[in-house]
Formats: sequence, structure tokens, C-alpha cells
Amino acid sequence: MFVLFNENTRYPVKVWLEDESKIEENCLEQAYHLSNLPFIHKWVCLMPDTHAGKGMPIGGVIATKDAIIPNAVGVDIGCGMVFTATNIKTADIKEIQTGNGTLIQSMIGSIMRSVPLGTERHKLPQESQVLDHAKEEMEKYEADEKLLHLIDEGYYQVGTLGGGNHFIELQEDENGYLCIMIHSGSRHLGKAICDYFHNKARELNRKWYSEVPDAYQLAFLPVQSAEGQQYINWMQLALDYAFENREHMLKAVCNIVMEQVEKYTEYKVEFTDKINCHHNYAYLENHYGENVWVHRKGATRVREGEMAVIPGAMGSYSYVVEGKGNPETFHTSSHGAGRCYSRSGAMAAFTTEQVMVDLKKQGVILGKRKKNDVAEECRFAYKDIDEVMEQQKDLVTPVRKLKTVGVVKG
Repeated sequence: MFVLFNENTRYPVKVWLEDESKIEENCLEQAYHLSNLPFIHKWVCLMPDTHAGKGMPIGGVIATKDAIIPNAVGVDIGCGMVFTATNIKTADIKEIQTGNGTLIQSMIGSIMRSVPLGTERHKLPQESQVLDHAKEEMEKYEADEKLLHLIDEGYYQVGTLGGGNHFIELQEDENGYLCIMIHSGSRHLGKAICDYFHNKARELNRKWYSEVPDAYQLAFLPVQSAEGQQYINWMQLALDYAFENREHMLKAVCNIVMEQVEKYTEYKVEFTDKINCHHNYAYLENHYGENVWVHRKGATRVREGEMAVIPGAMGSYSYVVEGKGNPETFHTSSHGAGRCYSRSGAMAAFTTEQVMVDLKKQGVILGKRKKNDVAEECRFAYKDIDEVMEQQKDLVTPVRKLKTVGVVKG
């Protein structure tokens, strides 16, 4: 870790990397913008997977006093991970043949048929306790009439994966056991909420002659304002929805794994050690004696003893970790490996054939309807997850190391 504190900063920027050369220029500029916000508490943090985002770097952490910033939470509010382990050894099932290829291939195919991917949604509304509860508390949301339609629409997207870097993976841990990991968020709900309140914050900041330049894309809302409270209500709804979305998908995938393993073998599947955690959100927490709003954008909370999931890229490794509760990061770690190529940059640098050959060499089963954009999410487009983990030894302790066996992408 090193600290940037110079003529460009009002508050220090603490970076969990070797040196400044490891940070892209746009990311560094965004960190400086954050450090000049008047309501920052203590310092700005950049995790080892950091890269430029919209307004605030992904892999960025700030604590703010009495202010909340929609773009410092991000467009996919509540994006995060869910994980569970099983008692099944991958080696015991990997070569079993079914009518749809190997057992892993059959599971991947069934997942693709059961979980809507990319822009797909359910044809019929799904059960959602979160949205049902929201309808019972409509007084919390009715001031923002333009967003109300999202509640009804949400019933069709709960239990859907999405596209981009979201995935469903079957993995093998270092002891050979089959595990399940899912990365997804609040779908369209979170993006619509972020965009709406970012624009509302911009309007208000102009009226107040805010010292935060509009070009920073960090328009803020005072927490005690009506607009600030409305954003917090909608953000919490998106967080709960994202958590439920992952739970729905995990249940569907667990059912597929259990049904197919028990159909083709004599094993009885048990699921253990479940973790469901966010990495795009803001929470009111107490740090260094003050109640502050900790914004984690592409960053994972890891209080002392808290379990979390840090994924790599498909065909790479992922980790289950235990937090060390480091106060300097406001109890936070990276949320993944972090991109070293943009999506367009990865597409230009790597061919579909290269990626498919690499996955085949590693024995990874890919479930994806269209393969022409597979390079966007290849492991070469991301930083080395083990290097990222090395840079945050003071933040987390690895508990499981997991290798991709099969992956479903939107």
C-alpha cells in the first residue's frame, strides 16, 4: 500500500498496489476528484483491482459525512456474489456421460434453459417478497413517480443473470469439491435508480452552486434532504432485490445440480457454507468515531471474521475469504480481479478462437448463446487474481481457492 498526498489532493488517497505506475491515468484522475470532495471522511481508498468507472473508480471506497453520491454506488446497485459449497468431489462426476454430454455439460445446458440470460426475462411474473413488501410501503417511493413502474417490471427480472461480467460458475476448490458461484445484481432496477437520482443531484447541485464540478460526475445529495432520503429508500430496495435475485438463481442451480447428480450417481448432494454479499452500495457505518456513509463501488465489506467472495475471470481462479477488519480501508477489500483491458480493448486484442481454445485447454465448459463477444470477458482481459490477492494480504485471509469447471454467461 502507498499514499498519494500532493497538490492535487485535499485528502490523502491510499492505494493497495505497489506504486503509482500500476494505476491507469483516468482512474488516478477520478481518485483525485474524490479526494477534493468537501465531505470526505479521512481519505480515499483504491483497492488492488481498481480501474476507471463512471465518476468514481471501480474498486474505490470513500466514507462521507452527511452526503451520499449515486455514482459512487454505481449503476448496478447491489451487484454482488452468492456462493455455496457441496459435498461432491468433481472428479467423481466429471467424466459421467448423460444424454447431453458429460454431467458438467448437461448441468450447464440445464442452467442455460432455466435461468434467463443477458437481456432475457421471465415470461410470467415471479414470486418476490422484496417487491411485495415494497408495494406494502408505497409511501416510501411514491414521491418518485417516474420510478414506480420499475416495481411491477421487477417481477419479470428477479432470478435472471444479466450480461457483461455477470456469470454462473461451477467450480472446484483446492480439495476437489464442487462449488457454485453466481455474480449478478439488481438488473434494470438499479441502473434506472442510479441514473434518475444522479440527474436529480446534478440539478440540485447547480441550484446550490455546489463546489463539486459537474464534470466530476459526482453529484451528491445531502442525506437529510428529502431527495437524499428518497435515494436511500430506493437504493435499499435495489439492494434487497439484488440479494433476492441471487438467491432465486442459486436455488435454481442447486436444484439442477442435485437432480442431475442424484439421477446419474448414488451420491446425495449437500450444500454448505453459503455466502451472499454485495459490492456496489453505501451503508451508514461508524469509523474512527464518526457515523459516515461508506460507499463501496466494486468493493466488498470484510469486517473481522466476515466471509466474502472475490471472483476472478472465467477460466481463472476465485477466492472465498475471511475479513481482517482493516480500519484503513473502512473494512473493505477488492471485489474481483479488476479489468486491465476495456471491453472494446479486449475484443481488439483477443480473438474468439483464442479464448475458446484457452477454455478448452483448461477443460472449462462454456455456456453462452453467442460466442462472438466472448473475448470481452476472457481471463486475459483481467488482472491476475493471485497478484490482486497478494496486494491485499492485510485485508483478507483466503479460505478457499476455486477453479472454473463450467461457466454460463449472458
